[in-house]
Amino acid sequence: MVIPAEGLARLAATGDPAALEELLQTLRPEILRRCGRFLPCREDAEEAAQDVLLQLSRKIATFEGRSRFSTWLHTVVANCCRQKYRELKRRAAEQPAPLDADRSVDPRTTSVIAGSRIDLLEALERLEREHPQLVEPLVYRDICQLEYAEAAERAGIPLGTFKSRLHEARRQVRPWLAQQA
Repeated sequence: MVIPAEGLARLAATGDPAALEELLQTLRPEILRRCGRFLPCREDAEEAAQDVLLQLSRKIATFEGRSRFSTWLHTVVANCCRQKYRELKRRAAEQPAPLDADRSVDPRTTSVIAGSRIDLLEALERLEREHPQLVEPLVYRDICQLEYAEAAERAGIPLGTFKSRLHEARRQVRPWLAQQA
């Protein structure tokens, strides 16, 4: 009998190691796909996916089942990808500029400046610095694609407040993304 991820997560949260192992194996391809939405370089997405699986195995006991497991997982994926992006950006900034233009470029450092997904991560980072209360609504609704009610519940704020913050977050981010286009 195949147990869906929701059931496996509940069993794993109670300390069942077999359920945790099956959950990790079941979710790995989906987690990698989700990380790939954030990070265009495959190696970076794979590293972020490994971080998600590690966080999942370490923190599964904190999953209480008050919301859907997929909601909880979306949050872990988004946070790990944002953390990986910050790490890559920091690493790229610390590396000295190449002395000659013929040197091959390391894709691990160039991935932080390639593609619209990175533009979104830049915008999220800026939003977090300037308006931290607006980040969660934007991530939950527009990136994780949660329903409004579920996203508001996950953010721990009333639905009206959630919608207001989401509107403001979109208003703030829109010109930043337009600059990158």
